[in-house]
Formats: sequence, C-alpha cells, structure tokens
Amino acid sequence: MRIVVVGGTGLIGTQVVARLRDGGHDAVPAAPSKGVNALTGEGLADALKGADVVVDVSNSPSFDTEPALDFFTRSARNLFAAEKEAGVRHHVTLSIVGVDQVPDYGYYRAKVAQEEAARGSGVPYSIVRATQFFEFIAPVMDMCTEGTEVHLPSLRLRPMASADVAAAVARAAQGEPSNGVHNIAGPEVQRLHRLAEITLAAKPDGRTVVIDETAGPFAGMPDEALIGDDTAHLATLRYEDWLTRN
Repeated sequence: MRIVVVGGTGLIGTQVVARLRDGGHDAVPAAPSKGVNALTGEGLADALKGADVVVDVSNSPSFDTEPALDFFTRSARNLFAAEKEAGVRHHVTLSIVGVDQVPDYGYYRAKVAQEEAARGSGVPYSIVRATQFFEFIAPVMDMCTEGTEVHLPSLRLRPMASADVAAAVARAAQGEPSNGVHNIAGPEVQRLHRLAEITLAAKPDGRTVVIDETAGPFAGMPDEALIGDDTAHLATLRYEDWLTRN
C-alpha cells in the first residue's frame, strides 16, 4: 500500500514511516520540509496521488487555544478535500486519551475539533488516542523548574513510549478503518510528580520535586481524565526501563 504520513518527519511520524516500510509498504513522509504543507494545502494534491491511506500525526506549533484550533481545523479541511480528490480509502488520526474530558484546556478542544473533522469527512477513518509520551516528561519538568525546584501537580498519568505509540498507529494504518476510537496507554498509572522523582533518581541534576497543584500545563486537569479506561490497550514498557535506555 501507498501510505502518506502527514507529520512524517516528527517524533512519531519518523517511527511510523520506518515501521510501515519494514512492513513492505510505500510509506511517504509529508511535511513542510518535504514540500507538503497541510495548513496551506501546498503540495497536498501531488503528495496524495495514488495514496491508499493517509496518517495524520502532525502537531500544532502552539498549545494556545486559537492557534491550535486554527491549525487542526484548517489542516483537516485541506487534508480531507485532497483525500477525497485522490480516492484515499482510510484516514488515521493520532489523538489523546481523555481529550474530550478536559473542555477547559484549549489545545484539547482543538484536538476534539480535529477528531470531529475526521468523523464528518466522509472518508473512512480510525482514531488512535494515546496517553502522554515518556519523551514529554523531561520537557514538562524543564518547563516547571523554578531555580532548583521542579513544581508539578500530582495528576495521574499512564504514559507510554513514543515507539509504542508509533507501532499502534502503524497497525491502524495497515488495517481496515474502524470508524471509531482505539485507546492505547502505558502499563502503569503514575503521579506526575512521582515521574519527575523517578527521572531525577535515574539522572540526578541537583533539582528536587515540589508538589504544586497549580503548576504547569496539567494544572487543574481531572485526576481520572488522562489514564484511559478498561478498553485501552496497554503497552508493556515501563518508564524506569525506558529511562535506562534513553
């Protein structure tokens, strides 16, 4: 199959492309650096010629509400118009577990709009919702560092490796459209501040962790929103084991 991966040069996209190629597919990364811009529509028609499947793992450059909403809605509008013209038979969107449970968080509202665009597009689709990536823990810690203290809330997460996310997205792309949502999550529920403590125990840098329910991008989120439910497929790689390899 010819599978176009929008956002195919990013953290998830590069891994999805590699897995699909390993599976014998013609996987093509599409990104502005490749002359394909979903936000403006530039290069989309040519990139999608002959495509059987389109995978969208692109991401907004801003987490603020209006820019993120504009990015995801405009990109989706351009993508689905081009997909219909090209006769694409399956669209896969990567989204976030619990995205519809946090209406006050603008970025999540933007992702909900992206999901709704897939549902209303007329193109058969699959939505893969993943929990937070292991790779995001350190950047969140840096964002929430004040001097030598890392201020983080005690919110529960069930993070997973980006490699496991990419594997799930690649499987979805090679399968039939579900016209629904598939949830994937990490093997363990952990408090966010505890993940930071585990990180600093493995890679000490002089910082300490302070529980602060008002700190950072996850402040104020419902404690149950981001861990998934009993329908989630659970990956097996634990955060501690991932840290030793990265």
